[in-house]
Amino acid sequence: MTDAQTTAHATSMLLDSSAILLGTGLLFVLLFRKLRLGATLGYIVGGIVIGPQALGLVTDPDRLAGLTEIGIALLLFIVGLELQPSRLWRLRKDIFGLGFAQVVIAGLALSLFIRFAFHPSWEAALALGLPLALSSTAQVLPMLRSAGILNTARGERAFAILLFQDLSIVPLITIVAAISRVNPDPSAPTGVKLGLLTVAAVVALVLAGRFLIGPLFRLIGRIADQELFVFAGLFVVVAVSALMHLLGLSIALGAFVAGVMLAESPYRHELEGDIEPFRSLLLGLFFLSVGMLLDLSTIAARPWTVIGVAAAVVTIKALVMAGLARGFGLPWRRSVRLGLLLSQAGEFGFVLFAQAAAGKILAPEAASLFGAVVVLSMATTPFLMRLTDWLDRRGERGGEGLDGPEKSPETAAIVVGYGRFGQTVAQMLQAKKISVTLIDKQPSMIERAEEFGTKVYYGDGLRIDLLRTAGAQNARIIAFCNDNGAGDLTREALAKVLDAFPQASVMVRAFDRVHLMELDRLDLAFAQREMFESAITMGRAALKAAGVEPDEAERVEREYRRRDCERLERQSETGDLHAGEDRAFSAERSLPDGEEAQEPDSAPR
Repeated sequence: MTDAQTTAHATSMLLDSSAILLGTGLLFVLLFRKLRLGATLGYIVGGIVIGPQALGLVTDPDRLAGLTEIGIALLLFIVGLELQPSRLWRLRKDIFGLGFAQVVIAGLALSLFIRFAFHPSWEAALALGLPLALSSTAQVLPMLRSAGILNTARGERAFAILLFQDLSIVPLITIVAAISRVNPDPSAPTGVKLGLLTVAAVVALVLAGRFLIGPLFRLIGRIADQELFVFAGLFVVVAVSALMHLLGLSIALGAFVAGVMLAESPYRHELEGDIEPFRSLLLGLFFLSVGMLLDLSTIAARPWTVIGVAAAVVTIKALVMAGLARGFGLPWRRSVRLGLLLSQAGEFGFVLFAQAAAGKILAPEAASLFGAVVVLSMATTPFLMRLTDWLDRRGERGGEGLDGPEKSPETAAIVVGYGRFGQTVAQMLQAKKISVTLIDKQPSMIERAEEFGTKVYYGDGLRIDLLRTAGAQNARIIAFCNDNGAGDLTREALAKVLDAFPQASVMVRAFDRVHLMELDRLDLAFAQREMFESAITMGRAALKAAGVEPDEAERVEREYRRRDCERLERQSETGDLHAGEDRAFSAERSLPDGEEAQEPDSAPR
């Protein structure tokens, strides 16, 4: 075969493999997301199906190793981007306290379980137990993001523990290398030398970020070229990974440090958006390769062992994590929820098992068997998350263990609903030392408020008896700040509040125009659509950004408010949403520059 034919053959194989891998990832991720089982499991199952032990569509998964390592590096780079030094300092207790305790205690507990269940050597038990203590960053972080809770107290605590687990990969690799039964390479650095080299490399990366990478991104920012941002971001990750690999150090640690270096950069969010597609693609290839490398014959020979060990891993990790979280001051319900969230084994288990097998600590069959345990434990996570949702819903209905408003002191104001709306109202009252009683019926919101030192009482703030126990008969203000998503703030319910407490100024956060129409002619001190003022503020800013003079923008705002009020009056009188439609601005009904507002009867139709 000539060189040209060899090149053409290699190109054809590359294209075929790429099409198979991408198509498999697309198909299985779509299917598993539809089943609400997550993309990670979709990739792994897809890899099993096309791997050499099933359909055999891809026969050499080892060739993906280099690309999958870069995928993990990109994951940790993005984790680093999320971690500004100020946030790292704020989470230090969870990272270095709760995270450290979880890795050590769960790792030793799992090692003991494996030692007494299978009677391997202590070295093999540690090589299996310690990696199983790590959870799946690639599975949990996307779940937290998609649920919108990554930046909440609950999400940050899980993130802090995952971060410590990711950082612990370096010492775990060192431990596995130290107990290896393969004669060490005489040219390789000793443990002490390796530690010093790691510290020196991290310091060098921090200095490079300050004096080289930061100025580079400022230069690119001035040029404002999107393609350059993509190239620069990938260059930083790949170059740092190559440097760490050259020094024999952790590629993952280098990528993480590179992300932290840029965490305070004004271009952090743009970098994250540019890198994310590459991270998703390469990490998907990593999980596909995991599926292709699983030894199905070993698993088929001992299926009940795999199921039993996976159940034990999930149970032990959940119990250890829940117990530690409770010891760190979390309520039991949230401790259990955190334990279930982090109960699965993680992707770095595959890496550490492979290293232990190469070091003759584990037999290849044992590495494959426990690789299947990792996969099965990851498969339980979506179901356990549904269980925590169910527990949350039960808690929402019950509110067991939470103080009711009968324990509140008598105050001048009562704020019902302590979400983002109620927090603003309460803080403005407290700014002038006006005492406030806060009421909410969502235990998760109450627990979150307590983390910030705010006391919120549990209960349904529309119940007259509950408002009486909160001192509503002497309150000057009763502000309903809940969002009415469930339709609780009805005309009838608010009329009862007005009758029961005539001395109070009753204020309502209306859900929308229809809700405001429903409340028309009630003797409310205040009622406003929840998005109205913020929408007007943005509209005024948009006019100025479009080049409209500030005086003219303010005139448009005044005229919009006047016309909207007229529309609302007509709609309330007739019950017809189309009433007063001629008062709304549109492309055909604009406001001429500098002209007086037209009266309703002369408005253009």
